[in-house]
Amino acid sequence: MDYRIHTDHLDLVAATTEHLNAELASASVLAAMLDVRIPDGWPPGEYDSGAITYFRDRMMDSPGMLGWYSWYALLRSSDAPSPVLIGAAGYFGPPGADGEVEIGYSIVPRYEGRGYATEIVQALVDHAFASAAVHRVRAHAHPTNSGSMRVLEKNGFHRAGGVNEAGLVLWTRVRDE
Repeated sequence: MDYRIHTDHLDLVAATTEHLNAELASASVLAAMLDVRIPDGWPPGEYDSGAITYFRDRMMDSPGMLGWYSWYALLRSSDAPSPVLIGAAGYFGPPGADGEVEIGYSIVPRYEGRGYATEIVQALVDHAFASAAVHRVRAHAHPTNSGSMRVLEKNGFHRAGGVNEAGLVLWTRVRDE
């Protein structure tokens, strides 16, 4: 099954356990599976083998939850034969009983500052709020990561607390009623 969200510049592809296993094997295996080019700097940010393994294991524990874990951000181009894999994003799992989901996102450094993270976060928020089970979307950002905090602000998130024990600030967005 190929589950995608289309935005102005990107295709977000929901990662399957097969995608995540391929990625753990090698970036070239994932590139062939997605028919994408993978730039230097992959994997981006905190999306490392530990995160990939986390998403794969959660999906294996909860079959049928496609779309509630990892997503690949593919930049479409009219002048290239295949898209470029520029980021990874997603949820830390399906909505909880409290109606909340948490998102995270990372962009390959050479594609930062171009609005793609803002586009990804908006797509994830829209996808989450399309589910009646979701009432609040959470995200954490490092207080020195002004770019990430701007992305959250542009998407209607509000700072919801001080710096936690992990050194991160909680941001939330509540469903518009």
